[in-house]
Amino acid sequence: MLQSIKNYSTEKIVSLLLSLATTSSNETLARMTYLMELIPKKEYYKERIRWIRQLIRENHPSIEFPRRILRDVHPNQRQKWITNLAVNHLLAGTNKRKAWADREGFYPPSTVVISPTMKCNLSCYGCYAGDYGKNLELSLDEVDSVLMQMKEMGVYFAVISGGEPFFKKDIFEIFKKHADMAFLVFTHGGLIDEQVVDKLIEVGNVMPAFSLEGYEAETDARRGAGHFKKVMRAMDLLREAGLSFCGSFTQTSRNTHVITDGSYIDMLLEKGVFALWLFTYVPVGREPSLELMATPEQRDLIRTRVAEFRATKPMLFVDFWNDGPIISGCIAGGRKYFHINANGDIEPCVFCHFAVDNIRRTSVKEALNSPLFRRIREKQGEHDNLLRPCMLIDHPEVGRELYSSAGAYATHEGADEIFTDLAGQMDEYAEAYATIADPAWEKEFAEPGRDGKRGCCLKR
Repeated sequence: MLQSIKNYSTEKIVSLLLSLATTSSNETLARMTYLMELIPKKEYYKERIRWIRQLIRENHPSIEFPRRILRDVHPNQRQKWITNLAVNHLLAGTNKRKAWADREGFYPPSTVVISPTMKCNLSCYGCYAGDYGKNLELSLDEVDSVLMQMKEMGVYFAVISGGEPFFKKDIFEIFKKHADMAFLVFTHGGLIDEQVVDKLIEVGNVMPAFSLEGYEAETDARRGAGHFKKVMRAMDLLREAGLSFCGSFTQTSRNTHVITDGSYIDMLLEKGVFALWLFTYVPVGREPSLELMATPEQRDLIRTRVAEFRATKPMLFVDFWNDGPIISGCIAGGRKYFHINANGDIEPCVFCHFAVDNIRRTSVKEALNSPLFRRIREKQGEHDNLLRPCMLIDHPEVGRELYSSAGAYATHEGADEIFTDLAGQMDEYAEAYATIADPAWEKEFAEPGRDGKRGCCLKR
């Protein structure tokens, strides 16, 4: 009862502060963060709040992201994201996660990615999930069980991927049943219509992320003729309904010129995009090809351009690979997240298609504490350069070692190709990128006199 009262009070205080934030001056917002800082017990989250306070006082463009959530979105979505993400997950949740770690001996991840279905009506070249069986699907009870286990750890934020998630007929039953959670749903956008928008308004706790390859030419070349217009229409429907949504972009050798052009970001802003998730093509899944990989020079270009966009564009940018210095390297293997595919296999990452456990025979807690996941987390701590965090494309010898671990199995036919047939080419790619990333790390991120490992002083 006492804890319920505390949670209720926290929610009301935070809701009040955030409602005031819509029109408050930056200095008033900065003062509010001192109250926020009193809630989490873990020092890491206190540091994050102090970092946000600095951004506010610098009038950084990224502060416009939460202001837009508070000012522009539908009241039901706004309230759900305040309660579920800000309170349940980020503030109260961090204390629950710390208590879980004190009890269990290791810290839980911040989120889980679940692919509840592999159904999809597209055949995109290079799709990382393209070789999973299209008939694979988790039951409502199986997804429910995973989410209940995550909430026991203090995790109230989940990412839904696929396949195309909106092909799962009971997907909204999941969102309704877990009304205390926030969901980010990666979608190709082709199934979003007025009826789906009404359902999104009703549940309030879902933010779609639309996958794009660039403009119409680039998107339709990979996803099929007319698909770009479907996504633009879906964005219009959501914006007109007052719902927030994101964009998702996979960098390849063919579209780097688009995402590094500021006019493309401006187009997304005009459409109403709140945040942009950036990934890089990895040769896994459908017909893996190193020709599609962004060159080392292109990868470095997008890293520097995103830094410039963050300083000038009122949008939140999440760069899955190049943000290693911000999040202390690779986040896979349960350090910050893991993936459950539509067959129930518990994978280290959505791009690491091997596992030792399955939700149909193992609890999430047991999988997170498995020898494989523990070894992954150990190896993550050995990387000096956090611009090269990945066990697949930056340290492929590590990926091969982990895949060869006792009990590890490929989660679909051909999943081992990146570790076998492509091994030599992956080593060459990693070496080539190191010649760019190592000097960049020393120049821009590593603190003089330090070894450059976790805890380094970021110069940006």
